[in-house]
Amino acid sequence: MRFSISAETRTRILTMFALVFAGEMIYSLPFHLMRFFRPTVLEVFDLSNADLGDVFAPYGITAMLSYFPGGILADRFSARKMMCASLLFTAAGGFYLMTLPGMLGMSVLYAFWGVSSVFLFWCALIRATRAWGGRLAQGRGFGLLDGGRGLLAALFASAGVLLFSLRIGADPTLADPAERAAALQAVILFYTVLTLAAAAAVWRLIPETPTAARKRRRQTWSNVRNVLRIRAVWLQAVIVICAYCGFKGLDNYSLYYYEVLGMNETDAAGFAATTGYLRPGGAVLAGIVGDRFGIAWTTTVLFASLGACWGVLAFLGTSPELVLILYANLIVTVFGVYALRGLYFALLEQTHVPRAVTGTAIGVISLVGFTPDIFYNMIAGRLLDATPGIGGHQHTFLLLSGLATVGLIAAAMLHHSFGRSTGPNRSASPPR
Repeated sequence: MRFSISAETRTRILTMFALVFAGEMIYSLPFHLMRFFRPTVLEVFDLSNADLGDVFAPYGITAMLSYFPGGILADRFSARKMMCASLLFTAAGGFYLMTLPGMLGMSVLYAFWGVSSVFLFWCALIRATRAWGGRLAQGRGFGLLDGGRGLLAALFASAGVLLFSLRIGADPTLADPAERAAALQAVILFYTVLTLAAAAAVWRLIPETPTAARKRRRQTWSNVRNVLRIRAVWLQAVIVICAYCGFKGLDNYSLYYYEVLGMNETDAAGFAATTGYLRPGGAVLAGIVGDRFGIAWTTTVLFASLGACWGVLAFLGTSPELVLILYANLIVTVFGVYALRGLYFALLEQTHVPRAVTGTAIGVISLVGFTPDIFYNMIAGRLLDATPGIGGHQHTFLLLSGLATVGLIAAAMLHHSFGRSTGPNRSASPPR
């Protein structure tokens, strides 16, 4: 019997693929290198942990300034064109990174990436995903987006680690500085080419937004005033801050494997890439559970679990009898962080944020919620440098545990206000 799918289903599948591919590649150059190859990046670019945190700060500042106007634009213009342009600009930065610039050049590049990866991209991506999910499948839509992004991130990270190992040799400790730099440059080129491919996929596979639909969304300042009055938007911003700090904390895990668990550079990068395969399962499962039991309730449970696990890691040593407990908590935190990423924008539907102001609401939430791009790496880098070894990592785990507690409180407040409610607004006035 011949299997066939309808044209509408095929279009939905291809659209989600393009959203997933673009949604991960736009951040691969700024973040994947630091997450999976952090020890090598520090050595090749001659940076300390604090230096690297300072390099990220300009990204956070320019990104923060880009979220809000980007949200207004997302309510007015074609997501396809905005996302494609953003990917092309970001890929151009990858070619510059291959020249291995100094700290000033890196800071300028990251400031540029803060604009190129956010202004025309982020709110357009989230708006397109909310439209894809419809009224009843927000958890699944955002779960597929982040789960798919996680699967691609893990696959491409594994390929990047393989490429890196082939260039640097079987024993990384024997490689000289020039060989390390060449291996890292090969990985940078790999991610740059993938970013260009994502731009082509967006242009080919994401449908154009009808002009009439865009015209109905052009009440810009009225939209802004309405969104700023919605209490749930501000609670969602707090949830994103806490969840995103957890995600930023994963950037230090490869360094933890290297400094505390005693892995070499290649093994640390490989293990970090392997745990990335938890992201698809975490995000998709959280989306399904969220659609069944309520997004806010599921978010509350995840924050409670993360706070407990990071609390354990903050006080756990590395003696042999504790190793299994340590690994179990590390894996649970990775899974929980990825699950949260599949949920926090799905809250838009449960809290009845009007669809007509989706882009503006995303801009406000992101403006506040992604401020960790400015401060988290600066704080974590200084904690790690102030107490080298396990002590610095324990301090960062304690910080993350406290942030998870704040996120738990905000999520519980949303759950109390909205429960498992879903569906479109039945009133023109925004909920408070």
